[in-house]
Amino acid sequence: MILVTGATGTIGSEILRQLSARGERVRAVTRDPARAQALPGVEVVRGDYGDSASMAAAMSGATAVFLVGVLGPDDIDTDRQLIATAVSAGVRRVVKLSAVGTGDPSLGRVGTWHLPGENSVRDSGLEWTILRPSSFASNTLTWAEPLRAGQPVPNLSGTGVQGIVDPRDVAAVAVEALTGQGHSGMVYTLTGPELLSVPDQAAVLAGVLGREVAVVDVPEHAARAHMLAAGRSEEYADGALAGQAYVRAGGNAVLTDHVTKVLGRAPRGYADWAAAHATEFAAPEPTRAVTAAARTS
Repeated sequence: MILVTGATGTIGSEILRQLSARGERVRAVTRDPARAQALPGVEVVRGDYGDSASMAAAMSGATAVFLVGVLGPDDIDTDRQLIATAVSAGVRRVVKLSAVGTGDPSLGRVGTWHLPGENSVRDSGLEWTILRPSSFASNTLTWAEPLRAGQPVPNLSGTGVQGIVDPRDVAAVAVEALTGQGHSGMVYTLTGPELLSVPDQAAVLAGVLGREVAVVDVPEHAARAHMLAAGRSEEYADGALAGQAYVRAGGNAVLTDHVTKVLGRAPRGYADWAAAHATEFAAPEPTRAVTAAARTS
């Protein structure tokens, strides 16, 4: 039995699809089971990180667990508790989703948010694998709304480049670590095949969509105000902005061959991801009634 936390998230949902396609026995844990996609061989249960009893019940009988912690300055104990629960439940293997740059002093406080979880994994006595993916290609889905409104997409990282990674590849590496051999004690930094800035990604997406994708630089003070207005804490906002500054300064200009080593193939590029998600950036089609009204006006 393989347990997948974050089952409705970007990586968790893709892991479920891949494990289901392989015929594995899987249990998906989520706070809202109604949101989980029904897949063959996948049992969906409710679990909340803040409710240790529910997580213990979800992990009961599981032999391997994929852990997605809650990233933020107020949640650094979450991974510790999840891993302790996994040990108590008799889990033998854990794959922990972390982030690129974790532990790098140049990142400041945000670079420490995943460290308690990583250290707990290492000290757990379990077979463990840590995944440190670079920026997800899917992060640009936040551009869909401004693009539909005819607005430029926001850029907080200037011309800083990153090894943008396709979430499908991150999930595929996780699946291999959960089911295969030779991954225990490994820390995989997962990147795509090329270094791209936000303007680079916008140019690629423009080519896929066949229309202009303009970019506007967002000042730090404006980005910080936006995060605070959205209910984020000051420490969270400061950490997120430190991460963007790290990228601007070239700190995340990293490419590795870890995806290739694990999967035996090259990682997908951003253009592949953009082509697969092009419809999500398209403006909604007008309804028949609106179209008819336009013809008669």
